[in-house]
Amino acid sequence: MAFECPHCSERNNEVQFAGQLQPKGCCYTLKVPKGQPEILNRQVVKSDSATIKIPELDFEIPPEAQRGTLSTVEGSIMRAVSELQALQDERKKVDPEKAEAIEQFLVKLRSLGSGEADFTFILDDASGNSFIENPNAPSSDPLLSLRFYERTYEQQAALGFLAEPTKESGDSSQDASTVEGNSGGLQRIPHGSVGAVAGRRAIAQGNSDEITAALYRYSAPEEVDTLPSTCAACATECVTRFFSTKIPYFREVIVMATSCDACGYRNSELKPGGEIPAKGKKTTLIVRNVKDLSRDVIKSDSAAVSVPELELELSSGTLGGIVTTVEGLIVKICEALERVHGFQLGDSTYEWKKKKWDGFTERLAKLLNLEEPWTLILDDALAASFIAPATDSLEDDKQLTIEEYERSWEQNEELGLNDMDTSSADMAYNTTSTS
Repeated sequence: MAFECPHCSERNNEVQFAGQLQPKGCCYTLKVPKGQPEILNRQVVKSDSATIKIPELDFEIPPEAQRGTLSTVEGSIMRAVSELQALQDERKKVDPEKAEAIEQFLVKLRSLGSGEADFTFILDDASGNSFIENPNAPSSDPLLSLRFYERTYEQQAALGFLAEPTKESGDSSQDASTVEGNSGGLQRIPHGSVGAVAGRRAIAQGNSDEITAALYRYSAPEEVDTLPSTCAACATECVTRFFSTKIPYFREVIVMATSCDACGYRNSELKPGGEIPAKGKKTTLIVRNVKDLSRDVIKSDSAAVSVPELELELSSGTLGGIVTTVEGLIVKICEALERVHGFQLGDSTYEWKKKKWDGFTERLAKLLNLEEPWTLILDDALAASFIAPATDSLEDDKQLTIEEYERSWEQNEELGLNDMDTSSADMAYNTTSTS
């Protein structure tokens, strides 16, 4: 949207999102080396809920500033310089010391905008609708990383979602991990969104019919239990139905389905059963025929996906958790790339970028048409992903290999497992067992 007033010369250019808010927030981190102007020319979409940070200067552009803008890395920095410079004359009259400090800061900020120093450009958006261009798309970019995260209750409320209220007064130690339950009492979430809670997150979410139909091929539930719940859309009391089942060569899973008679909201989740595995799991499938495309796939939120023949790598958190087939997974990846990397598809895009994207889609079509064998790799640090074998015995399926590995310290840190202390629980369990 563009606005210009002919009387006072007020101008405003703003990008407003007509689509939906994304299921998770996103955080882009771009390393900008010194003397590389092409990095500064990368396009940036900043939504009205996004924050830009430059840690080297301890500088932050809040969501209220540069709302809904389509710019570049350099443009975002130089606009911040311009806005800070606008009131410098008044500051020099009122507070010369502060004006001098800001002037020295602007010199440093301009040097970053002109590429004279290394810095980190972070774009954090709780709505998930901001973006930094990846010129290497669909391949990965060594300078750009993307992380998805669960929104806090405060972020949910700021975006207009239904959020459980936090305790507003009283104990100063009360934080977002303490929420008010339906009964009026306070409920403490022990580990926030990491550690034990991370291991209990849903493997996949989606339409309940799709998930249950896929799992019924392995075993039907002996008993479906119910528990009282609250609708996530309208806060009306509803019922959640769940059952547990064991998938051969995988693990025990719990299927949970919620439906609200008041507003029609429906949600289905596939949750892991049992303990957090001690090792991660890497599953590799060589796709050669139509039956391989029809294999069931459970991709958890913690799984990374790669197709070496396409030089395609998706980090954990991308696409979320889904229950699908091999073909369905590749189609969803292609749709997600088209949605996210829109800069490669627009009318103003450079011709070489369009040719690169067209070449990628052609290679992808060849894989789905099985013109040549290709490899699908699921790497899951929580061992919560699965590709169905084509034979009754896993050893007889020569196209499918499963490799367990020790998680790195960084992976355990990301999952919140390094600081998990279970000594008290172990002591209580041992005491109960001996008595």
